[in-house]
Amino acid sequence: MKREKKTQAGCLSRRDFLKVAGATGMGPLMAPLEALAELPAGPASMPTRPFGKTGVDVPILSFGGSLYLPQLMLNNAFKWGIRYWDTASTYMGGNSERRIGQFFSRYPEKRKKIFLVTKSHGWTLDEMTADLNTSLERMKTDYVDLFCAHGVSRISELDGDTMRWAEKTKARGKIRFFGFSTHSNMEECLLGASRLGWIDGIMMTYNYRLMHSDDMKKAVDACAQAGIGLTAMKTQAGGSVETRTETELEPAGRFFKKGFTEGQAKLKAVWENPNIASICSEMPNMDILMENVSAALDRTRLSAGDLNFLRRYAHKTRSGYCRGCAHLCEATLPSRVPISDIMRALMYGRSYGDRPRAVSQFNNIPPEIRRKITGLDYSRAEKKCPHQMAIGKLVAEALKEFSVC
Repeated sequence: MKREKKTQAGCLSRRDFLKVAGATGMGPLMAPLEALAELPAGPASMPTRPFGKTGVDVPILSFGGSLYLPQLMLNNAFKWGIRYWDTASTYMGGNSERRIGQFFSRYPEKRKKIFLVTKSHGWTLDEMTADLNTSLERMKTDYVDLFCAHGVSRISELDGDTMRWAEKTKARGKIRFFGFSTHSNMEECLLGASRLGWIDGIMMTYNYRLMHSDDMKKAVDACAQAGIGLTAMKTQAGGSVETRTETELEPAGRFFKKGFTEGQAKLKAVWENPNIASICSEMPNMDILMENVSAALDRTRLSAGDLNFLRRYAHKTRSGYCRGCAHLCEATLPSRVPISDIMRALMYGRSYGDRPRAVSQFNNIPPEIRRKITGLDYSRAEKKCPHQMAIGKLVAEALKEFSVC
């Protein structure tokens, strides 16, 4: 999740929340940054949870490495007990892994104290092997703790050959555990993984908008029973608070009065489920790092009223958030248009204020598919969408905003 200051008019950033809260003395989570700098150091301060049946306990907050990684940020994350680091071979064109490698080169004694995760976009075993070897070289390490196939949308993408590859790679000491990440059809992927018997960990989109659905509850419970370690991502469910309407202001106002930012409240909602081992968060600056650490260290739980409020808010604003149930809408189209990928690009560009990432996400769609986008009728897809998203309008806007050719 990325909650950086947004440039659009009418948006309130985490930085602004913290400044206002510090000036008004609103509670421990909203303390000014100078006070947060005095947070206790050391892993004992950060709560941990078991990562499935692996026998490893991981911090409930993990460091997402898809953005710029200053060495100071990595050092402070380590100091404050965030010792689960997530990256991928493609993040920042490989520079995310290189920066982690610089950290380990300088502090080699800290490598074994970190639960290190990287991911591969390779869809053949040879590509996965090449990505893993490159990742190990970049990060100056002999092994990773969890190696994931990145962006799985159907469990059939992982077969017996994948299982045997994982077993051999574990035996060679290059990985300790194997799993995957998923952004679409999450429930289907989780349920399928729970039946395989050889998946160690999964990173999936999971937030206050998704966690109450019967399908997601069933999928998470099945993975927990199967001993799979679960990491939640995209926990902000659309990014920072918008101030264009009273409805959009509701979460900010409610939680501000209670001493939380709405971002912290959304993290705490996810931590309410003990089956979620950790939250992976992008923390590209000290404001966000401190905000998230303070939320993790503070043991105050959301009330039942708070959780019900978030659930009602999610329902009222459901048409503006794609839940990744791509099998419903995409099946209505004659050509496979990756609607969920297009919606992710809009999320990065509009909700997170990260236009470069949005452009990259959108233009990763094959050119022949992008050329067909404008000529398709999305009415059937919109009827299938359980949340009444204006899919045709949003696809056209993404094409206009993000296409580079």
